[in-house]
Amino acid sequence: MNKNIILVSGDILTIALLTLAGFASHGEADLAFLPRMAATFFPVSAAWFLLAPWFGLLDEEVVVNVRSVLRVPLAMTFVAPLAAILRAAVLGSAALPIFVLVLGSTFALGILIWRAAYAYFARLSKS
Repeated sequence: MNKNIILVSGDILTIALLTLAGFASHGEADLAFLPRMAATFFPVSAAWFLLAPWFGLLDEEVVVNVRSVLRVPLAMTFVAPLAAILRAAVLGSAALPIFVLVLGSTFALGILIWRAAYAYFARLSKS
């Protein structure tokens, strides 16, 4: 299987799980909140996949280097504001700075964990 497919699928799954966890932490995890979850999931995904390549985060040779996971928080400093602005546009609301901070730090940590695991197992499979 193409390793990039695994990487991108893992990113999408991580973003989906973090979105669900965020809503669940506010007691909003039932189906009635699905449209609002989508209004978070799709902007975060779009911003991530638009900006991640600029940081080499979809390049297999870069990603398998464990040190490259430090690029994730750097990328998220740009992804989070863009995602919050896109989300605000979809919802017709404001992009609050505290939301940008929480979204950015939470998603940076989640993707950082996923990417570290990916890099670790990718290096194991090469040995």
